[in-house]
Amino acid sequence: MADGARSLGGSRGGSPAASPSLGGRSRPPPPPGHGFRRVTLTKPTFCHCCTDFIWGLAGYQCEVCNFMSHEKCLKHVKIPCSCIAPSLVRVPVAHCFGPPGHYKRKFCTVCRKPLELPAFRCEVCELHVHIDCVPFACSDCRQCHQDGHQDHDTYHHHWREGNLSSNARCEVCKKTCGSSEVLSGMRCEWCGILAHVACFTAVTPECTFGRLRNMILPPNCVRLFSRNFSKMHCFRISESLQTEPDEDDDVDGLTQGSAKDAQISTDSSKQTLKIFDGNDAVKRNQFRLISVPRIAKNEEVVEAALRAYYINDDQQDYELQTFTQQALLSDDIINRNDASEEICPGSVFRESVPEAWIIRAKPKDHEVLRIYPAWLKIGMAYISLRINKESTTRTVIEEVLPLLGKQVECIDNYKLVEVFMGSKQVQRMVLDDQELIINRLKDIRKTSIRQMNQTRFYIVQNTKSVVRVNLFVGGLPPQLSAEDYTNILKEELAIKRNLVSVIHVYSSQGSVVLEVSCFSEAERIYMLIKDTTVNDKQLHAVVLPEVLPAKLPQNSCPLLVFVNPKSGGLKGRDLLHSFRKLLNPHQIFELTNGGPLPGFHTFSRIPCFRVLVCGGDGTVGWVLGALEEIRYKLACSEPSVAILPLGTGNDLGRVLRWGPGYSGEDPYSILISVDEADEVLMDRWTILLDAPEPVENSENGALEPEPPKIVQMNNYCGLGIDAELSLDFHHAREEEPGKFNSRFHNKGVYVKVGLQKISHARNLHKDLKLQVDQVEVELPSIEGLIFINIPSWGSGADLWGSDNDNRFEKPQMDDGLLEVVGVTGVVHMGQVQGGLRSGIRIAQGSYFRITLLKPIPVQVDGEPWIQPPGQIIISAAGPKVHMLKKSKQKQKKVGSTRETRTDSVSVTEEGR
Repeated sequence: MADGARSLGGSRGGSPAASPSLGGRSRPPPPPGHGFRRVTLTKPTFCHCCTDFIWGLAGYQCEVCNFMSHEKCLKHVKIPCSCIAPSLVRVPVAHCFGPPGHYKRKFCTVCRKPLELPAFRCEVCELHVHIDCVPFACSDCRQCHQDGHQDHDTYHHHWREGNLSSNARCEVCKKTCGSSEVLSGMRCEWCGILAHVACFTAVTPECTFGRLRNMILPPNCVRLFSRNFSKMHCFRISESLQTEPDEDDDVDGLTQGSAKDAQISTDSSKQTLKIFDGNDAVKRNQFRLISVPRIAKNEEVVEAALRAYYINDDQQDYELQTFTQQALLSDDIINRNDASEEICPGSVFRESVPEAWIIRAKPKDHEVLRIYPAWLKIGMAYISLRINKESTTRTVIEEVLPLLGKQVECIDNYKLVEVFMGSKQVQRMVLDDQELIINRLKDIRKTSIRQMNQTRFYIVQNTKSVVRVNLFVGGLPPQLSAEDYTNILKEELAIKRNLVSVIHVYSSQGSVVLEVSCFSEAERIYMLIKDTTVNDKQLHAVVLPEVLPAKLPQNSCPLLVFVNPKSGGLKGRDLLHSFRKLLNPHQIFELTNGGPLPGFHTFSRIPCFRVLVCGGDGTVGWVLGALEEIRYKLACSEPSVAILPLGTGNDLGRVLRWGPGYSGEDPYSILISVDEADEVLMDRWTILLDAPEPVENSENGALEPEPPKIVQMNNYCGLGIDAELSLDFHHAREEEPGKFNSRFHNKGVYVKVGLQKISHARNLHKDLKLQVDQVEVELPSIEGLIFINIPSWGSGADLWGSDNDNRFEKPQMDDGLLEVVGVTGVVHMGQVQGGLRSGIRIAQGSYFRITLLKPIPVQVDGEPWIQPPGQIIISAAGPKVHMLKKSKQKQKKVGSTRETRTDSVSVTEEGR
């Protein structure tokens, strides 16, 4: 049975740990976990509390996390030490680390030192951390969805310390709270509110999501069963970006960190030791380096070893065991741990010490175990329960239930869950009723004392939860039925029909959405799809969240963001990172990972939403085309579309006032502009192209005619020299795609290919015939024929011109008319783009038939090809599309300063 001593834990998660004496001077007690000591500073250092200089003997430093403070600031320090940070996490949520990168003027959240070497950043929150500090980062990422564990509808501020800009101002005292010299200040990662470390506790705890509240998809409105999927899969982050080693890989991540913290000392009075924290570290050869005097007591070395692993426990509870280099290389090292030599208490380390040591926790007959309730209970974070050698899982539950106001007779309705709060993954394991808790704690510490510091025990009520994992599967043959798709998946993936069902079919795109009622089956299907092809076409899968529209706040209009990471000189990748932090990551979709359809399906039940497309004109056309096909399945059938131009020409973005191209503007300001943009209508056009010559059927030798090709047009369609230049540019980009990563270089290639065509003859009018609204139109001597829907062509040129002409109406992008313009050659096109001339006005109408007498280059919205002889018909395509035009007015100041994000995530700060 468990012992009688027990207590209820407060919301801070425990009492302050004892810290060393600071020279005998009286001072306020330190905050939880910090082990402060007075330090002598030979150069100015910044205080992490007030950001002012510390000089001489006026500073105190935490021996574990390197927190620096003035003596006068100690009473204001509220930031916990890294050693106890895991115990203060309210809801454990793993981080989603991207690839290592260089980040200027950023600081590690664990050790508080500058990120001078390649480091990691979380793709979802503002956590930055050294590669070797990753195992010590606590799982305190933003909770972006409900997954059945401690779900709730009220959200508090999610505070993250430091890495603020130097002009950041505190919401409470209105003074500067940011610094580029030290990790200081606090930011809510949902609403963006800023505060000093000493002031943030005065802020109202409830978070309203700030200025972007109407654009954010609230976490309580999103449900995702993600137990078997990594965060990279849940947030649809391309695996090509995940280049860092996994926490389970056999790497020397801790070895690198030890070199940073304890350089090989050249001081003859000191020596450097390798320290392992358990069997797992020995097996993987992952150690930390510490520097100690050559003559040091055992207790001093144990204390230094604990600090290296961010553990501030009493060193009397730990001991060191020796390992020689030969033992470390032995395959049987784990089995020999118990026979390893132990250091007698009080012994002294001398020069002839072994090269490596392993730190162990001393066995205990009694311990105090913290039990966390798995449901929200105001004022209670955990229950402290004293256990002994006879305490089992069942006896612990019997002791805890009365303290939670539950009946002991209902013990079978509860279970004890062990939760390991790793920085990359939160792992849960249900303990057996008869398992001895003391033995379980010993096993964890034997594996890793660091792991014990990141492990919790939750008491959970047994409930029958319904598992629903939604998988989007694309790349299937188009125009099939749900039954046909089910048969294909059963044949290729051996899906189990009792666990998997097709709930949505998008036959024109060859895509389906599966609902899987078993975690392991969902994971198996997801992994198999990566290596499966159907009709020589690779399948792809995306994990989709479920949006709960009934929980959306009133007046909510979430923003669905599509980003093409290959556009804009690869600026799209930085924008992906920024928008994931400013909004809910479940709103952000990478177009190279399944296209636009997964995003539209996720938002299909939301009654009102807007769309932001980050890419070039081709990307915008792609998204608008997908919207047209899926419109009838959306609750919001006509969402308005905004553009963040990342392409080369960006003509549609120019017309809608979004600019000639993205050049590093603040992503937060972009979202504000989208929120304040005006709705306008735009025509879309369907181009029907004759099929090429019939091809011979390989089976019966008969000629099978190809169906006509249908293309959607938003901006313009060109025939002749205009399309020929686009085609040459397209071929050059296919040959060397790595060089086409800047707008300036792309335009230079256009000029080069244009100069090569400068001597072409004007005979296009002889190679085609044109009908406009059933009337034959005589063409002048031209080399290019262009149909324009918007008043911008070729990177902002006005091809139609501004002169009045009584023959034609004034062009509008929503007037149901296309303008037909001719150009005489490359020189003429150059003059138009330079503003010296206009094109040759030929016609204006709503229905066009072009007869090609020979193969001619054709391009639609920048996508070129060679069209064989035949007919081309251009006509209006269905309803007009709703676009967002950037307002000319200055951004409005909405609400108080608290609602305005003054320090947003800017890609220009990342320094990658």
